[in-house]
Amino acid sequence: MSRAERKKELIQAAVFVLPTLAVLLVFTLFPVVYAFYLSLNKVNLVGNVSYQFVGFQNFINAFNDSRVAEALWNTAKYVLIVVPIQTVLALILATVLNSGIKFQKTFRSLLFIPTLTSSSALTLIFMFIFSLNGPINSLLMDLHVYTQPINFLNDQSTVLYAIMAMNIWSTVPMFMTIYLSGLQDIDSAMYEAADIDGANMFQKWFKITIPQIAPVTNYVVMMGLISTFQLFDQPYIVSQGSGGPNNSTLTLSLIIYQYAFRQFGTMGYASAIAILLTIVIFIISMVFRRFSSEDITGEGR
Repeated sequence: MSRAERKKELIQAAVFVLPTLAVLLVFTLFPVVYAFYLSLNKVNLVGNVSYQFVGFQNFINAFNDSRVAEALWNTAKYVLIVVPIQTVLALILATVLNSGIKFQKTFRSLLFIPTLTSSSALTLIFMFIFSLNGPINSLLMDLHVYTQPINFLNDQSTVLYAIMAMNIWSTVPMFMTIYLSGLQDIDSAMYEAADIDGANMFQKWFKITIPQIAPVTNYVVMMGLISTFQLFDQPYIVSQGSGGPNNSTLTLSLIIYQYAFRQFGTMGYASAIAILLTIVIFIISMVFRRFSSEDITGEGR
């Protein structure tokens, strides 16, 4: 190939790559760099825009902020409860729908409906379900579990768990679909061999199914961790952006929004919290990826 032809191919490749590269630079790299720059400044974006360099003071303030600590605790509790439950439920449903039961295509379609609905609409539906006159209270009173209705959404001891129920119900179908794809890739000969050896249903599930879909489980858990750490819309709608009652629905994403858009002069502080959230998600993701890779490959044993 001549030098002129090589140069022509490089130009053609650059023409195809430049639009994607421009989008990545403008909408990914620049916001990250700018957010880090804001985190090192006291920023006023209202009226006369000003930047006052404060170094790492915003990060120090975040570590000493009791509301940030509460938001971190709420987010951590949410992650620790929601991710395992939604992963296990998605796997169980996928296994059932992959077992050849009658009307399995109909069940798949029905179970996938929540994924097609917007998060805001689902939140409003669940707010009605958990309201004082909603179906949950009616059922509990009919069963004589309680004599008086419970104000789930205004009680700090129950509101976060109601939000967890919303999230689990809305995210399980998507992860179930991912598991279904993984289950259908397992070689049926492995199950036939297990049948010959006299393995029962549970033995086949634990010895064949779960190990074979370990990479799918890693992906599902990773996506669950990232999405739950970024929880924002449901607490915002339920608490009308306040994080109440008594900060019981305050998450890291919600407190970032409050400092960024509800208080003047704290955009830099909000950016610092956002950077810390990014670091937390990155560290947890890398740790999980490291241990999950060891489990699959057997390294480090």
